[in-house]
Amino acid sequence: MLVAELVELLEQRYPPSWAESWDRVGLTLGEPTAEVTRVLLAVDCDPRTVAEAVEAGAEFMFTHHPLLLRGVSSVAPTTYKGRIVHQLIRAGIALHTAHTNGDVADPGVSDALAARLGLLDVRPLVPIADTGRGHGRIGRLPAPMALADLAKLVSSSVGGVRVAGPADTTIRTVAVSGGAGDAFLADAARAGVDAYLTSDLRHHPAHEHLAAGGPVLLDVSHWASERPWLDDVAAFLRRETGLQTIVSDVDTSPWTFLEDGNS
Repeated sequence: MLVAELVELLEQRYPPSWAESWDRVGLTLGEPTAEVTRVLLAVDCDPRTVAEAVEAGAEFMFTHHPLLLRGVSSVAPTTYKGRIVHQLIRAGIALHTAHTNGDVADPGVSDALAARLGLLDVRPLVPIADTGRGHGRIGRLPAPMALADLAKLVSSSVGGVRVAGPADTTIRTVAVSGGAGDAFLADAARAGVDAYLTSDLRHHPAHEHLAAGGPVLLDVSHWASERPWLDDVAAFLRRETGLQTIVSDVDTSPWTFLEDGNS
């Protein structure tokens, strides 16, 4: 199919109008009349995932995070983002992004995260009125479990996790939010859930949340919280188009290892 046809399909599922006003989504670069047979999906467009797309022979990259979220005055190959733009153009690879419009979609980023935990009766944490869409998700575990066991489940199904709360706390209901989740701490508390799983939690907001009696917290990397969604998008593309899809497992988190001082 053509780039323009694939973009139309993606924008039917993740309309750009659903994105936040500050966001930059949609087709970033690529010739609309170029043909696509293979798509690489990644959380970030960076030199490693671009190299993966080139090696795989992909003609189209779908990413969650925008490459050009903030304005640039140059895409010269002497700049970091300029080099990526030139690499993509030279390789004939189009780049398309669904970011906050993918966050609020139904199903969207947080649905995929909730599915990794097996949550049931899933609904938006912060609903958008009269749409069925919203930010984050709430659901119940198939059976109650201790926080320590939930942390093990998160570690095995999503990624390494930091935990704030007593290990023996019984968890029945969980709120999740892919990506940075500070903004929804109060919503998780109001929802009355037992635990909130997200990423990029900061010291002071988390401290104040817990001091106010909010649900226990589980914090994974930003990349890990959003990577599950790519499998859903890839399955959608295969089902609707028959295109070949490659989901990148290149971990684009800036953090590379943890040194706890005990080894």
